Order: sequence, then structure tokens, then C-alpha cells
Amino acid sequence: MSDTSNNDVILDLQRDARIGMPEAVLCTSKTHAQINRAVDQALAANKSILLTHLNEEKAASVTATPFDYDAISQTGITGPWVAPTGTAKVAIVSAGTSDMPIVAEAQRTLAFHGTPSKSFVDVGVAGLWRLLNVRDELAQFPVVIAVAGMEGALFSVLGGLIPSLIIAVPSSVGYGMAREGETALHSALASCAQGLVAVNINNGYGAACAATRILSARSE
Repeated sequence: MSDTSNNDVILDLQRDARIGMPEAVLCTSKTHAQINRAVDQALAANKSILLTHLNEEKAASVTATPFDYDAISQTGITGPWVAPTGTAKVAIVSAGTSDMPIVAEAQRTLAFHGTPSKSFVDVGVAGLWRLLNVRDELAQFPVVIAVAGMEGALFSVLGGLIPSLIIAVPSSVGYGMAREGETALHSALASCAQGLVAVNINNGYGAACAATRILSARSE
């Protein structure tokens, strides 16, 4: 994509009408100019837009106002958007505090789509009592997003404890045989927990979008 072209960013502005969720912009390999062109297109259509994988250096280049940036999740939101309030509909559970960037990305994505959530951080199976202490509360949520790296044991354990639909998010937290999240991904895919589903490594955004679709279907 060329930085000198004004036609290298074309937003799908009708996506929300088709599927109930607007397009988001993955900023990893985009230039400052391309990010700003995407934002300008959204604002010209009076739409809010979610920017993902937006590091602080690129976030500083965003010229639109208002601009809501969160450094932990590396997400930015521009346009006519108000954070949701009310009772949380989705729980986000993480094995450790090292998973917090993925938890935050899921939380921010849910908020962008109008869904309040509640996070339960550092309740991995290495200290099983931590998970058991919140088991009853977690069981009240229709959807639970579970984030874990290392061996990914949290997914199967959680799947055997609560009736909620569990969306597993393998994280790249770990070393050696954790293989940048591949071991946790294999654990999620090979789990014997009934009805467990999985998204890609570190994909908090994708997990939140899946939860949004599920909640939308439940409300119909």
C-alpha cells in the first residue's frame, strides 16, 4: 500500500448494517497517514471506529477528536461513541496478569459494541482455589471469554465447572514449549470440555466479536 495514494484505504461502511458490527481497523502494518484516512472516512459517515493493535507512537499521530486511547489494549476509538453502562453480560477470565493486554482488548471491543463486561484476572489453575472462589459468579454469565497461555489448562478446567459458552483465547504468554501460544491453542482445540470454542492466538478482538454475535442471537 502506498503512502502517497488517497485510495489505499476503503472502509466497509455498510458492514454494521449487514452483520450488526462495524468494521475495525488493524493498525499493525498501516502508516500514520493510512490510519488517519480510515478515521476520516468513518467520521465523514458519522460512524465511530475501533482501531486495534495501535501502539502509542501511532496513537499519537491520530488527529481526530474526540479520541479515546487505551495503551494496555492498544485500542483507539473515535467518533460518536459512549462507553456502555449497566450489568455486565460477558465475563473475561485470564490465567495470569501477563494476559492483561488481551483481556483489555476483548473488554474494549465489547464496550465498543455496546456490551458491558467484567474481568476476572489472575485466576489460573496453578492456584485452583482462585478460580473456585469465583466459580459461582462466573456461572451466571451466558458467555465467558477465557484467556490463557503456557499449557492452556484453564480452558478445560473452566469448561467442566460452569454452564456458560466458553470462548478460549490462547495467549502467547509463556516460554520454551509454550511456543508463542501454539501449545495453548492446541490445548483449546483438543479439549474434551463440551462446547468449548476457540479463536486465534492473542485474538481478544475476535473473541469479543464472537460474544457479540452470540448475545445478539440470544436476544432475537
